[in-house]
Amino acid sequence: MSHDAHAADSPHIVPLSVYLTIFALLMVFTVLTVWVALIDLGPYGWLHTPLALLIASVKATLVVLWFMHVKYGSRLVWVFVVAGLAWLALLVGITVGDYVGRTWEPDPHAWQASADGADFRQLG
Repeated sequence: MSHDAHAADSPHIVPLSVYLTIFALLMVFTVLTVWVALIDLGPYGWLHTPLALLIASVKATLVVLWFMHVKYGSRLVWVFVVAGLAWLALLVGITVGDYVGRTWEPDPHAWQASADGADFRQLG
């Protein structure tokens, strides 16, 4: 049996120190997330969401790579990870495209009949 065939059959053993380091990094990024949420960015307050998403992406990457052992996985595992991320990007892209591409403006008078207490059966 070759060394490569044996390596593919046996699981990768990760030292406990790696898990503890990743856990410590996750805790640091969690504290960083809270800190970013609490600081006043003044006119750049819109940066709260992108910063929080960036930190969350880093934390998710750490979890996927080490705790889910994707870092040590085969090419097939990587194919599925990339396919999942591509599917997520496609769905988010479609949603954002739909939201940005809407051209209608809400009609402020459309619900006026409801506010006045009119009976909708009489409207049709």
